[in-house]
Amino acid sequence: MPTLCTMLPSADEILERAHVVALPMAVKFRGVTTREALLIDGPAGWGEFSPFVEYDARESAAWLRAGIEAAFTGLPEAHGTVEVNGTIPAVEDVEPVLARFPGVTTFKIKVAEPSQSLNDDLRRVTAVRRLRPDAKLRVDANRGWSVDQAVEAAEKLGELEYIEQPCATVEELAEVRRRTTTPIAADESIRRASDPYRVAELKAADVAVCKVAPLGGVDRLVQIARDLALDVTVASALDTAVGMDAGLVAAKLTGSRAAGLATQRLFVEDVAAPREITGGRMGVTRTTPDPDRLHGLRASGARRDWWFDRVRDCVEVLGRGPQTRV
Repeated sequence: MPTLCTMLPSADEILERAHVVALPMAVKFRGVTTREALLIDGPAGWGEFSPFVEYDARESAAWLRAGIEAAFTGLPEAHGTVEVNGTIPAVEDVEPVLARFPGVTTFKIKVAEPSQSLNDDLRRVTAVRRLRPDAKLRVDANRGWSVDQAVEAAEKLGELEYIEQPCATVEELAEVRRRTTTPIAADESIRRASDPYRVAELKAADVAVCKVAPLGGVDRLVQIARDLALDVTVASALDTAVGMDAGLVAAKLTGSRAAGLATQRLFVEDVAAPREITGGRMGVTRTTPDPDRLHGLRASGARRDWWFDRVRDCVEVLGRGPQTRV
């Protein structure tokens, strides 16, 4: 299969195939109520470029690399189904969100929101336990705690599959792991780090949470997962139905724990109908957006231009050479 180095298309080649969409969300997530993405109708299938708006071109370039892999190079072969988890944002009423994930037996609960307290987190986790008593629970702090706060949370939140990214640095993760019996998962310390392998070197985590777009594509994710030699959870970076294709392939190829790939349920509308969840599992399939949905969800002209400029900046970063590539 050709590599990105031999297949890097020009910005014009990408943009002539691009559609910019704005998807309304059913609940606020990461502080946003609309998820924007640039979708690429490529010769090998559809790809997605959707780095969060605060990311600069250097960090966003990996996301474009992933979109190019899907649209121009082609995703690796994978078939079958993948177990998925439900995602519970930092909301007061969890019951309507739980209802969006039929048959799911693992839930990731967002905690450590800046405007909330550990008591808020405890109420949310307790509510999920009450409503889904047989489910496995994991929490995601998104680097929101100090070491002492993370240790306290581990003691008070009860039995968990793991705590995801409780603190900001790899060194802090390692200290939390030494001070608690609750397993620790690393997310940002892998996908936003200049050296994702420090997590394994410092024995800072039990589980690696890996996301296709921030790591630069399925092939890159599979390689990192193999090298880390940790249990893996493949997760979504709040992808559209298009971006979810690559996540499902990666989850299948890595033998992922219950994958965080059911986040399409957090959108009011998407560019394709939501994948069915059957027995807590989703099928590994390729998505072709619905033309009417693409049209109805298209972003404004100003936002389209902003995303087009972003692609041009990222193509420039990727074109500088291997030292800038993830």
